[in-house]
Amino acid sequence: MGALDGILVVAIEQAVAAPLCTVRLADAGARVIKIERNSGETARHYDNAVKGTSAYFAWLNRGKESAVLDLKSSSDLKLLRNILGKADVLVSNLAPGALGRMGFTDEVIAQEYPQLIAVSILGYGQDTPYAQMKAYDMLVQAESGLCAVTGTPQTPSKVGVSAADIATGANAHAAVLEALIERGKTGRGQSIEISMFDGMADWMSVPLLHYEHVGIETERHGLSHASIYPYRPFDCSDGTIIIAVQNNGEWVRFCNHMLDCPYLLDRDDFKTNPGRVKNRGLLDNELEPLFASMTLSEAIEKCTNSGIAWARYTTVSDLGSHPALRRMNVQLPDGNDVTLPRPAGRTAGFTAGKLPALGEHTEIIRQEFS
Repeated sequence: MGALDGILVVAIEQAVAAPLCTVRLADAGARVIKIERNSGETARHYDNAVKGTSAYFAWLNRGKESAVLDLKSSSDLKLLRNILGKADVLVSNLAPGALGRMGFTDEVIAQEYPQLIAVSILGYGQDTPYAQMKAYDMLVQAESGLCAVTGTPQTPSKVGVSAADIATGANAHAAVLEALIERGKTGRGQSIEISMFDGMADWMSVPLLHYEHVGIETERHGLSHASIYPYRPFDCSDGTIIIAVQNNGEWVRFCNHMLDCPYLLDRDDFKTNPGRVKNRGLLDNELEPLFASMTLSEAIEKCTNSGIAWARYTTVSDLGSHPALRRMNVQLPDGNDVTLPRPAGRTAGFTAGKLPALGEHTEIIRQEFS
């Protein structure tokens, strides 16, 4: 039995952001009814990489029930109203205004479904000039400035996974849990707006503060930290190590014990993190030959013994056999299993549910809520 056992969630969702929120709720024991159109939600058709199932759908839809409804039909809209009358949570990531056009404005929800926590995931805040803009992950990464600080000095880049969608789903999940706690105190639900842009702007707080308060515009440094140094990869004689020196105490250990080069501590231009960031080129000239003289295993041993954090550059194929990777089995709609990375923060009641076939639960849900 999970922490959210007995909680009924209605998901009018597609792609990544809302499904990530609701799969976390399902993992915790909530009953999640996923409303889909006849052709299925968008993510079912991104690819067929996982034994005929989309990788995106396999990742984000375990433990849900699938009901095919035509929300332009008065009878199916009535069925949805019946479901919402018994639901605790509604999560949606539709186009701006779509729920309202179906008759589910914030005012209607507050009046007719006072128990309901209604979470609307949108691209931009509805009190901003961008309220009606369509929004997808890379567009929001670009609009929020994230791409401006990601990539190489020559080329801006998006994050390699759907960072805006994933962050938004996590924000929505946290908002649902907070609202459930608040409802336990007040007895009332609420409508919550989750903006993708807000989430990314929050992530951009440090670059924005640096710019607005000291006039520093964060530069792109590829696989290297823009404001903490040294925090980057170094080539050893037979491989690459990534090291992180986070503070002056670690800098002392790094120079004295990891590198056995205490003379670096005498350099005034390297004594503070801002100094090391400003003079990264000079520091690189000192460090690169030292790492090049070591094997990767020697560098790892020296970092470990001196308490300096390190990592290796891992490819996707390397991840599949990584000793720290913990997996779980998820049943596909056809009965086959697929192994997925286990989600972080599992509670004691966690069970990975199966993936629903399109419309698998439609008739059962019609009978239950008609």
